[in-house]
Amino acid sequence: MIKKLLAAAALVAAFGQVFAAVDVNTANEDALRGIKGIGPARAKAILDERGAHGPFKDASDLGKRVKGLGGHTVERLQAEGLSVGPANAQAAQSTQSTQAAAAQAGAKSAPAKAGATQPQGATVVVKK
Repeated sequence: MIKKLLAAAALVAAFGQVFAAVDVNTANEDALRGIKGIGPARAKAILDERGAHGPFKDASDLGKRVKGLGGHTVERLQAEGLSVGPANAQAAQSTQSTQAAAAQAGAKSAPAKAGATQPQGATVVVKK
């Protein structure tokens, strides 16, 4: 009985990860690469464009600014879970809170280097 319950919980968690939207304005490279159709080169192009010219306003802005992303490609990526702009601001805020909590937990478990300081408001990525 417990095994069935655990299996059901794992299945629900897996589907939650599959259908979670990834906001192109807040995602890191790993999150972007988690979207079917975005590989390392496309993720880098998106991040470079966002870093150089700021966040994307909408899906058409993403398609215009990133070479190789046309309207059809952007629509397909949105169907795979990519979101653009304020429509998913609350989910993005929740994701950032979760990432910050994970970073703090990782920082507490790993000893800090002597003299190393973290700038206020900086994002910390902990890779396992």
